[in-house]
Amino acid sequence: MVLFDLLGRRWSMGVLWNLSDGPRTFRDLQTRCGSASPTVLNTRLKELRIVGLIEKTEKGYALTPKGEELYKLLDPLGDWAAIWKNDLSNTA
Repeated sequence: MVLFDLLGRRWSMGVLWNLSDGPRTFRDLQTRCGSASPTVLNTRLKELRIVGLIEKTEKGYALTPKGEELYKLLDPLGDWAAIWKNDLSNTA
């Protein structure tokens, strides 16, 4: 339940998704997470670092091996969500 609580917080999954293809600077993450305030983004980065899912590198923030493992488990959920969204659009 601790993991679901963390992932359910605003922009936690967005940060993981945006780091899935490589390191990003804070500014780049802020641009990609357009509606996230700097305060919320800083908080999420700190929380995800504390639990070992991301790390700060010379190139910016990056997924740790555990973060990459989690992303690989979540990625199919993104595919499913895209299909689900399309199905919802077709029924509305």
